[in-house]
Amino acid sequence: MIRAFAIAPVLLMLALSPAWADARLTVLVDVLKLREAALILREEGITYAEDLNTDMLAGDGGAGWQQQVEAIYDPARMVEMVRRDLKIGVFGEDRGDVIAFFSSDLGVQIVDLENSARAAIQDPDIEAAARERYAALAGGDDPRLAMIHEMVEGGDMINRNVTSAMNANYQFMRGLVTGGALEMSDDDILRDVASEIDEITEDTTAWLYGYMLLAYSPLSDDELATYVAFAQTQAGQSLNAALFDGFGKAYEDISYALGRAVALNMTAQEL
Repeated sequence: MIRAFAIAPVLLMLALSPAWADARLTVLVDVLKLREAALILREEGITYAEDLNTDMLAGDGGAGWQQQVEAIYDPARMVEMVRRDLKIGVFGEDRGDVIAFFSSDLGVQIVDLENSARAAIQDPDIEAAARERYAALAGGDDPRLAMIHEMVEGGDMINRNVTSAMNANYQFMRGLVTGGALEMSDDDILRDVASEIDEITEDTTAWLYGYMLLAYSPLSDDELATYVAFAQTQAGQSLNAALFDGFGKAYEDISYALGRAVALNMTAQEL
């Protein structure tokens, strides 16, 4: 008994040490498969940049534009920015609870389903089908949509997504201004971005529900209910907030860099 009490303080000190906390943070990043998610978002971003090349650079961006885009959508930087918010937003027992849930068979399956759906919905046909499915169910009494709605409302996901999108749009336009492609004041940019809020909200709602219906379709009703219940816990809420904060900041940086890169390429074409 004396031996046990002698060891206990050492274990307590270990659990509270920075090295132990950092190790648990690494485990958290791993179980959430953030590196895999960042690679998917990188591919999504590269596709978006191809549209920018067509729409804003007349398709003349070339290899230089491609190199800039690949540098901007750096998956390691995305993961690091999210990691920082996880470090300050998900700690103590919450961190342990999140790790425990996403280390379980159901948690692993959910992360894989979310990443697979995010990759799949990049296909315009799959995205259109997902949106159509949501439109067909909206306003009805579908029990699975009701569970997803509970998760969306509990995590304030529409508002968080809309805010992130508007912040990203603001930063993109700031990049265009600082790069010399536009002459607008901050107030002008804010008014321009604010004018899009209704359109962004409608689009975000259809996309988010369509995506979640697609992602969780392989889950049984009981499995989905278990996930919804976890999302309502303090640990689930902390995780949700930290992920939105981290990815939101990452996309603000990306959007500014992308806007500036577009502007500099436009200026170079004019010379």
